[in-house]
Amino acid sequence: MPLPTVQQALRQHLRRWGLPDCLRVDNGVPWGSCNDLPTAFALWVVGLGVRWHWNDPHCPQQNPKVERSQGTAKRWAEPGTCRSVAELQARLDEADRLQREEYALRGGGSRLELFPELRHGGPRYSAAWEERSWSLRLVQEHLAEYVGVRRVSPGGNVAVYHQSRYVGRQYAGRFVQVQYDPQAPGWIISDEQGRELRRHAAPEVSREAIVKMTLGRRPRS
Repeated sequence: MPLPTVQQALRQHLRRWGLPDCLRVDNGVPWGSCNDLPTAFALWVVGLGVRWHWNDPHCPQQNPKVERSQGTAKRWAEPGTCRSVAELQARLDEADRLQREEYALRGGGSRLELFPELRHGGPRYSAAWEERSWSLRLVQEHLAEYVGVRRVSPGGNVAVYHQSRYVGRQYAGRFVQVQYDPQAPGWIISDEQGRELRRHAAPEVSREAIVKMTLGRRPRS
């Protein structure tokens, strides 16, 4: 599914339910990736002021309630009998309503009766709020927590978000560390002992590139 489509779907959920404090996700794209730096999608969410919690790879048991609720939704909605995506969505919406508003818990009331905050779980979100409040500073501070490891190419370069950064031919074949400095702002490239080798500006880490999901996109040949 294209990233902008996933982004718009999340915006719809935020408009309905509000901004959460944290999103707990697996490591699949677009939430995470096999790379050592966060995806554009993850950084966009960070800019909204929402923290991330990534489960360990291949450990669905770390998110048991969500996994169990998905199984319940599948049993109740019976996707295999749906004639269209719209019908499946309508069944899922009805299953969600029943779970929240009518299905009685052990305490005797529904989830909505016992937890009225389920009507809207966090601060209000809107497109206007995002335009006004999205923070590149939060992204830069978050990005500074990562250390990327790269092997220098024969030409003396490493790639950071698919952008080539020169280190030096004398370091070809060696592993280096890449860190983001939010004060510069820019990339610091160091050897394995932490000695600084190069600094590069990081114009790709921008509001436009992150919000529009172009950060990390491979350049067209």
